[in-house]
Amino acid sequence: MECKIEYVKLAKELGGAKVAAELGSPENTVYAWAKAAGEGRMDTGPGSHTLQKAITLAEEVHMLRR
Repeated sequence: MECKIEYVKLAKELGGAKVAAELGSPENTVYAWAKAAGEGRMDTGPGSHTLQKAITLAEEVHMLRR
């Protein structure tokens, strides 16, 4: 699991195709892991947020500011 998380983090920074080529992994696999992380189906550790979690946090901040 640790390896998958690192691949996802690198894919966000460098792009999935580049990470797959440099690390010798199938490109589809890297994209599938990145998609799973983005949908919240993979725990990528503290400080990482899915789109839904980020929206929820933004809504909460907006409500608190009112």
